[in-house]
Amino acid sequence: MSKKQRSVSTKVSPTFANIQKGVPATSEFNPDYSHTMKELKKIVILAASFFVILIALSFVIK
Repeated sequence: MSKKQRSVSTKVSPTFANIQKGVPATSEFNPDYSHTMKELKKIVILAASFFVILIALSFVIK
């Protein structure tokens, strides 16, 4: 009884092949998150200020 040999084929997507070769893609995904970063900074500043106010109030109320 002979063993069957499996042939393993490695299919590479065209975009991955282009990346490996160093060929620039025609349409790169380059999102702009500048507005999101500004809003996140505002949220962090507000949250930090609320914590500072809560800590200050905890000393005043005691």
